[in-house]
Amino acid sequence: MKTETFRLQNMSTPQDAQRVTSALRDVWGVRNVEIAQQTGVVQLTYDEQAASLQDFRQALADAGFQLEGQS
Repeated sequence: MKTETFRLQNMSTPQDAQRVTSALRDVWGVRNVEIAQQTGVVQLTYDEQAASLQDFRQALADAGFQLEGQS
């Protein structure tokens, strides 16, 4: 298992947090998703044999979100 923590640029509402959670949980290998909506911080635990950070970046982009520091 691997844990990653990252910040999203454009998450501000409870509905955004729910969309992020749903998008990440749809990726194979996800074990846990924790979101601090006020700060946009996401902590993700996943099986690194089943998924990569790129898979999560793509799922978030598809849902309309972007990691802080990414263009």
